[in-house]
Amino acid sequence: MILFIFEGERECPVFNTLQHLFFKKETEPFICVYKSNIYSLYSHIKEYDFIGGQEEVDTVSALNEILVKQGNNELSSINPSEIAEIFLFFDYDFHHSRGTLEENNLHLKELLEYFNEETEAGKLYINYPMIESLRYTKALPDDDYINYTIARTDCRNFKKIANDFSHYSSFDHLVRSTNSNEAEEKNKRRDENISRNWLYLVRMNAIKANYLCNDRNSLPENISDISQARIFDAQLLKYVQTDNCHVSILNSFPIFLYEYRKDILQ
Repeated sequence: MILFIFEGERECPVFNTLQHLFFKKETEPFICVYKSNIYSLYSHIKEYDFIGGQEEVDTVSALNEILVKQGNNELSSINPSEIAEIFLFFDYDFHHSRGTLEENNLHLKELLEYFNEETEAGKLYINYPMIESLRYTKALPDDDYINYTIARTDCRNFKKIANDFSHYSSFDHLVRSTNSNEAEEKNKRRDENISRNWLYLVRMNAIKANYLCNDRNSLPENISDISQARIFDAQLLKYVQTDNCHVSILNSFPIFLYEYRKDILQ
């Protein structure tokens, strides 16, 4: 079984679409919604000695304890031994005021160092600045995507900014919603269009990540060239820790697909 831990409910319809279009039918994912941000996650796992502890911590059991205290029993029925891989998806949200920008960046760096392997503690993926980066494009494929950034001062309004900027009026070009009243052929064509849009996004985000990390406007030669830790370090160096304090717009779901489905662009 594969465990997917999402920051909020917004990710669920996106993932359900990816599962239908790109996952093998025998894949058994289990979705858990954390219902809070990445910096809240850091505070909680520090209490449980995830990071820097002397003993190995079971991610599923520890997260379940955290969630149960918040009234969330989603993980209570899961046996940790049944989980083969763990993936976590959260937003950067670098406008968040829980701590200073420097403190938040330090905490996120620790998280990325700890959650760096899906078959062990889990693998963390970050959206820059948030999940709505999926919509921050003109008509797909968007050749200008590689240049898009957003200032920290504008991030509180990023959902509206992405909505106003996007060529698309909603997530309908990326999220599957089969209409049972329509003919099967029409639903099939809709799936094909959505799948094509996702393949555009996979290519665009993989190339942009490679450009960000390695100054190459091409697909990366190796997946490790665009690891989440390398992306984060490059964001800090080239954008966040500059006088303009902005971030390169990037979404983790296409990059996850690029890594998980190595044949996806062939």
